[in-house]
Amino acid sequence: MFFPQKPKAMEHAPHFTLKAQADGTHCLVLSGPLLVSTLGPFEEELRALTGPQEPPLARIDITDVPEIDTAGAWLVARLARDTGARITGESDKARRLLAAVAQATAITRAESIPEQRLPLLPRLLDALGREVVAMGLGAIHALGFFGELLVASWGVLCHPRRFRMKALVHQIELLAVDSLFIIALMSFLIGIVIAQQGAVQLQQFGAEIYTINLTGRLSMRELGVLMTAIMVAGRSGSAFAAQLGTMKLTEEIDAMRIIGVSPMEALVLPRVLAAVLMLPLLGFFSAVIAIIGGAVLGNFSLDIPFFTFLTRIKEVVPLTDLWVGLIKGPVFGLIIALTGCYQGLQVEGNSEQVGLRTTLAVVQAIFVVIVLDAFFAVFFTAVGWK
Repeated sequence: MFFPQKPKAMEHAPHFTLKAQADGTHCLVLSGPLLVSTLGPFEEELRALTGPQEPPLARIDITDVPEIDTAGAWLVARLARDTGARITGESDKARRLLAAVAQATAITRAESIPEQRLPLLPRLLDALGREVVAMGLGAIHALGFFGELLVASWGVLCHPRRFRMKALVHQIELLAVDSLFIIALMSFLIGIVIAQQGAVQLQQFGAEIYTINLTGRLSMRELGVLMTAIMVAGRSGSAFAAQLGTMKLTEEIDAMRIIGVSPMEALVLPRVLAAVLMLPLLGFFSAVIAIIGGAVLGNFSLDIPFFTFLTRIKEVVPLTDLWVGLIKGPVFGLIIALTGCYQGLQVEGNSEQVGLRTTLAVVQAIFVVIVLDAFFAVFFTAVGWK
């Protein structure tokens, strides 16, 4: 007949003994293995010792504990913490386990203590200081990125065969050709809005004929290139950040560096050149379509013939307005491409960073473009290009 053997853990169950000491306190002597498989009933017995002791428990002796694991060390450490007793007689293994348990307990306590909330003004000043520091560090990193681009450009100039013409043509197609329809539609509607709103105000003075001046100069000098830059920032700047961010996340850029291909030359430089070359042309195209939109409105609402509107544009729009728009274009294109590529290459960690960096690229590019447009407006007025 088969009789099941008694488990080894039951044969050597842990137990304890309370011994009185000369100073009137008690010493708790633990014996037997303190393992996760033997602590069930024993733990219940020890809980009675965590209450008030008369006389109190001063020492826990684990000299007679042959084996101990993390669960046993946690039990001994908790008992010592609750009773204020000190642990003696531990082996090297027990000492390491008790130290690890004590460290984990300290970390847990520190995390469980809620951080005291500062008053409103110190919190605002702290947040402002952090933002200023972050902006300063970001400006330094962006300047370093621009320096890397200049070095890559110099390397391509010295070795023209390294320049990727196909990549440039591909980026021109994505940035300019594929966006012609949406830019044309946007500009046409903006031209209609400018002409309509300008005519409403000018009719009060019987000067609706000056709607041509307003539409032509505003489109050619300001809104054509500015609205195009905003559209390109939202469409192509975000694409630059998302593409490079995904490549960074999948380690394609690291692989390019390993095989000796410079990401600045292969990825960043074609995108920057495409934006710098195409944005002036797109801005001029946008201004022309906006003027055509104003001419259409003038033909149907202001009794100004379509071709008369266009002929008058040549007389009232000075050549300096054309040059102002063409000068702004490359600068805006450079800012948009640099911001998109820089944010894309800053992606680290997980896919959430791709969306975050893409959003930052669009927001920062549009913000810088508007700030630079205001600067250009003041500058060109100061130099006499009114």
